[in-house]
Amino acid sequence: MALGRLSEVPKITQERFPAFFFKFQFRNVEYSSGRNKTFLCYVVETQGKESGSFRGYLEDEHAAAHVEDAFFNNILPTCDPNLRYNVTWYVSSSPCVPCAGRIVQILQKNKNLRLSILVSRLFMWEEPEMQAALKKLKTSGCKLKIMKPQDFEYIWQNFVEQEEGEAKAFEPWEDIQENFLYYEEKLSEVLH
Repeated sequence: MALGRLSEVPKITQERFPAFFFKFQFRNVEYSSGRNKTFLCYVVETQGKESGSFRGYLEDEHAAAHVEDAFFNNILPTCDPNLRYNVTWYVSSSPCVPCAGRIVQILQKNKNLRLSILVSRLFMWEEPEMQAALKKLKTSGCKLKIMKPQDFEYIWQNFVEQEEGEAKAFEPWEDIQENFLYYEEKLSEVLH
């Protein structure tokens, strides 16, 4: 897939989503029972003569595809191949095996694209094929990290709708730091 010209952002992407989805889908719990949607918040920064940035989020339910594919099919084609891009994803769950493979292919084809993926929790990280896929992401140049509490706060401030009467400040859940450390350790074990 070649990168195209920057144009209008597709309609499947939006800037903010309800706080309820954030509090449920992004919670970095060890067992993600019932969390069957994936949210991908993205920040695209351009470098070069037309430097700037834009952001939004994708939800697999409205994209009719996994959020990674939705980004590659709908957001990436709007980018100018003559510019360099730093893309940061904040994702509720790490990519599945096929999506990880697609990310690797996209990064190999688009040398002007740098991708950092911060995930709330790891998807099926115990499975050998998933571990191999995560390792391939790393060797392809993708920076893969577990979200720290400050990353959740960034999402809250920049991607979540603030309801009237609701606290504007991010309120971390009780085990946010403990769960971050758990997933950080598991990711480190997989990648090394």
